[in-house]
This record gives sequence, structure tokens and C-alpha cells, in this order.
Amino acid sequence: MPWSPRTAPSWALLLRLLALLRPPGLGEACSCAPAHPQQHVCRSALAIRAKISSEKVVPASANPADTQKMIRYEIKQIKMFKGFEKVNNIQYIYTPFDSSLCGVKLEANSQKQYLLTGQILSDGKVFIHLCNYIEPWENLSFLQRESLNHHYHLNCGCQITTCYTVPCTISAPNECLWTDWLLERKLYGYQARHYICVKHVDGTCSWYQGRLPLRKEFVDIIEP
Repeated sequence: MPWSPRTAPSWALLLRLLALLRPPGLGEACSCAPAHPQQHVCRSALAIRAKISSEKVVPASANPADTQKMIRYEIKQIKMFKGFEKVNNIQYIYTPFDSSLCGVKLEANSQKQYLLTGQILSDGKVFIHLCNYIEPWENLSFLQRESLNHHYHLNCGCQITTCYTVPCTISAPNECLWTDWLLERKLYGYQARHYICVKHVDGTCSWYQGRLPLRKEFVDIIEP
């Protein structure tokens, strides 16, 4: 669900928006539009690598009439990839307690590290949900880890379109077709893990696999 970091929604608005994710007739379901990891990073206000120290259930607001609950995770931030201009060191992240509102369950008090993407709310709190890209760090490919530093951010001008059935074609020169679901019947397949949609000097975009050169060369890459 692509909220712009500039809008910085409030708790109440965000929970109402998440409630809209539930498909009709499936009150306990969380439904999210598919997105390539590059899209998740581009759409999120922040991206960090962190460990979860503890968790606590807290009220969603100070209003006594508000019965919504949140899970507050205390984290140990290891590295920030995006969000420097909004926050510095993050101590807590928040997620809905209700799984139907896309609440995220993370392992606390363990050695597991996570890549967390999410939103920064108007009060400065960091909010995550299942429609963000949240992965155990050990599950990320080498290219994904490298791309978090620069390459995802530098190519946010490219559009990535999920291909579900054939035929599927690009509709704009800055578009890349994402075919993991079509070929592997899963979203985060080989293409998500090992390819970046790269923008060239002429404004077109195409998939690139492998380690990328420095910024001044990278806009001129021709896909091998």
C-alpha cells in the first residue's frame, strides 16, 4: 500500500486505511497489492536493518474510547538505509495488534535480524505492516543487500509491473515486467532476489542482474 512519506498519516487514519485492505466478506484477512522489493524501498519512508529486543501491547491512542491496540517493538537498529532526513536512531516501531489490520509478528529476544521498511507518522513514530517489505536479513540475496545502499533508491523513477498471465507487455519505456508470479507462482522469486530495474540515460528502464558499477557509470549500463 504505497503511502507517500510526505503525507505522514496519523494513527487513526492509518488504521482506517488498513481496515480498507480487507476484502469484502473476509473480515479476518489482510490483503496487499504485490510489489517488487525495489518498489517497497522506493515507496517507504524508511528502511533499516534491526534486531527485536522486546515487544509490548499498547493502546493505539490516548483516547479512552479507542479500543484499538498496537504492538510496540523495541529494536536495536543496526543500519539505516533510508529515512535519515526524518529520524535518527530508532528505539521503537509499531504495528497493529489485530492481524486483520496487517499486524506484523516478529521474533523478539533472539539473534534474528530483519530488514524493515515502513512509514514515519506525523508524530515521528515508525509504523510497519504486512504490506511493507519485511524479511529476515539472512533471507536476502547478496544483490538485495547491496542494492539497499544505493541502487534501489537511484532507480525509483522506473515502474515495475507485475505480470500474472500472458500476454503481458510494457506500456511505457520506463517500465519493467516482473514475472516471478507467472513463472514460479510466488512473488519473491529469482527476479525479485537477483534483478534491479535500472534507468538508462535515455529515460528507458530494463532489468539488470549482478553487481552494479558506481553512479556515474551506472546510468549507462546496457543489460547483458
